[in-house]
Amino acid sequence: MAAAMPLALLVLLLLGPGGWSQAEPPRDTLREELVITPLPSGDVAATFQFRTRWDSELQRERASHYRLFPKALGQLIAKYSLRELHLSFTQGFWRTRYWGSPFLQAPSDTDHYFLRYAVLPREVVCTENLTPWKKLLPCSSKAGLSVLLKADRLFHTSYHSQAVHIRPICRNARCTRVSWELRQTLSVVFDAFVTGQGKKEWSLFRMFSRTLTEPCPLASESRVYVDITSYNQNNEPLEVSPPPTTTYQDVILGSRKTYAVYDLLDTALINSSRSLNLQLKWKRPPESEAPPVPFLHAQRYVSGYGLQKGELSTLLYNTHPYRAFPVLLLDTVPWYLRLYVHTLTITSKGKENKPSYIHYQPAQDRLQPHLLEMLIQLPASSVTKVSIQFERALLKWTEYTPDPNHGFYVSPSVLSALVPSVVAGTPVDWEESPLFSTLFPVSDGSSYFVRLYTEPLLVSLPTPDFSMPYNVICLTCTVVAVCYGSFYNLLTRTFHIEEPSTGGLAKRLANLIRRVRGVPPL
Repeated sequence: MAAAMPLALLVLLLLGPGGWSQAEPPRDTLREELVITPLPSGDVAATFQFRTRWDSELQRERASHYRLFPKALGQLIAKYSLRELHLSFTQGFWRTRYWGSPFLQAPSDTDHYFLRYAVLPREVVCTENLTPWKKLLPCSSKAGLSVLLKADRLFHTSYHSQAVHIRPICRNARCTRVSWELRQTLSVVFDAFVTGQGKKEWSLFRMFSRTLTEPCPLASESRVYVDITSYNQNNEPLEVSPPPTTTYQDVILGSRKTYAVYDLLDTALINSSRSLNLQLKWKRPPESEAPPVPFLHAQRYVSGYGLQKGELSTLLYNTHPYRAFPVLLLDTVPWYLRLYVHTLTITSKGKENKPSYIHYQPAQDRLQPHLLEMLIQLPASSVTKVSIQFERALLKWTEYTPDPNHGFYVSPSVLSALVPSVVAGTPVDWEESPLFSTLFPVSDGSSYFVRLYTEPLLVSLPTPDFSMPYNVICLTCTVVAVCYGSFYNLLTRTFHIEEPSTGGLAKRLANLIRRVRGVPPL
């Protein structure tokens, strides 16, 4: 430590008036959080959040020193004057019907003039995406909650989603000064039959093959939350070890939840066993019961036969017994599916349901996709069907993928809605509340915001016989080789007249004997 002090003083002197001193604390902070949620289906969801906040005007000031905030992202904000950035990679599909509402949701941007939205429905998520994501963390994967991010365990799951969210946070009423918030999130769903051998018991080591040994030294908060709501309500005979020191209650997704809290900054928590391995064991086999159905979920499919026409259908489910609510549906369809807008039909309970708002932007071949946005009122306890017919286009042979018979992917539909809440919610304290509670904006106590994504679709297009060009090329090359080879041989070959040899076997034998003796032949 004594040898490092002059270097630290030198850094402070080089920073000058803008650097940190003992009187001025650092302007950037880090909070890390892990939420473990046992799902109604018996699976286990783990949600990581790493929030870095920096009180700096990146678009006005030219920052030259970065402490916790990644320099690569800071330069991106300053160069392109970004307002918000939301980038996510997802492998798998969140099954809302069986897992409940998604825990992580992307916040909205209401200024459509500056909004850029893009979807790549088919992308293989692997360690090449995870490694750069972990390098953005201040502690990388060396300490804190990030030590659990082991690639071979994270990608051996039913659902995997990692994201980067950047947005400005106002520091005063007029928003003349802002702070930049970087929130890195990662959600995985472990299959109970794989990680728990068919049991509902789980532990950190069984899921991640690692345990927690120390918090990130740069983090001001490092906590693990375990959802124990269903266990407390049903008085299930279970054992959570080690026992939590505190609990936290809040209204999450319209229901009151109870969480066991483990603070990694509490030295007594880790020093007692040198590692933290959360475990949940059942004293007796739990009784099987039907999972609760969320108030809003959706399903999407493609129908029809042949390779000329088809139909896209989206089913919107409102399972609330007596309350109706509007849903904003956003669809982006590739240009090679030519939509017939006059065939758009919306039905609820066998009757036509006219949308209160509709916006359609037609596609341009090879330039932009179709954009269809509608505001639909979902009646209580109903299923609303939205369908539209389309015609498949014939692509150029150079536009097909290497595996054209596999099909082409269509991006999922996006649903945004204010869903009625079972329990009245309260405003969120953005600084004191856990990070996961700030993911669910509450306009009032009677509803909460939810954004859902349907399944991506796989559509087959008219595909030419790609073996025919190969056959034509082979046949043409063969004909050209035979014809050109014969013609070239005739033009370049030299013909000589060979005189008949005189003498017979005796002369050849005599010449052979003379050659052996070194005498010139006859």
